[in-house]
Amino acid sequence: MNIRKASFVISNTNYKICPNVNKAEYAFIGRSNVGKSSLINALTNKRNLAKTSSTPGKTQLINHFIINEEWFLVDLPGYGYAKISKALRAKFHTMISDYLLNRHNLVCLFVLIDIRLKLQDIDKDFMQWLAENEIPFSIIFTKIDKLGKNNLARNIADFKNSMLLEWESLPEIFITSSSKKSGLNKILKYVEKLNLKFNQ
Repeated sequence: MNIRKASFVISNTNYKICPNVNKAEYAFIGRSNVGKSSLINALTNKRNLAKTSSTPGKTQLINHFIINEEWFLVDLPGYGYAKISKALRAKFHTMISDYLLNRHNLVCLFVLIDIRLKLQDIDKDFMQWLAENEIPFSIIFTKIDKLGKNNLARNIADFKNSMLLEWESLPEIFITSSSKKSGLNKILKYVEKLNLKFNQ
C-alpha cells in the first residue's frame, strides 16, 4: 500500500462524536513512551502528523486521521504513565474502553510493545482484556534498532514464550523500527488485506 495522503480529522474524548463508521478503522495504542507517534509518522511519511514529545503521556485525546480518503488511523492515549493523577488515569481508562467496546468499524487495534523490555504486566493484562472482550488486535514491537541481532531474537522469543504460558496462540506480530523504517510495509500490507475484507 502506498499512502498518498494523510490528514487530521478530529480530536475528541467521546467515541460518540468520532467520524462516520462507514470506513475501516485502525487504532494504535501502547504504554507511554513506546514510540507510538513516531511509528504513525513513519507509516504515513508525515513528520508531524502525530505529535511527538520527549515527555511521555502527551497524547490525551482520541485523534482521527483519514488515510488516502479510504480508512481511518486513530492515535489513542498511552497507558501506564505514572505521572498523572488517579482521576485523570481513570478518565483515560473510561475514554479508551468506551471507544474500543463501541467503535464497530474498528478492524484492528495495534498494541505497541517496546521490545527492549520484558513483557510487562500492564501490557499482558491489557491484551487479556482485549481478548476477553473480543476486540481484534495485533502486536507491534518497536525500537528494534536499539538492540543487537542476538538480543533482539532472544527478547522476541522470551516475549512469545511468556505469552504462550497463558495463550493458545498469538495474534499477528510485526517487528519495526520507526527511525530505520523497517517492518512498516508489512503493517500496511496487513491493513490493505483487512480493508478488502471490510469493504466486501
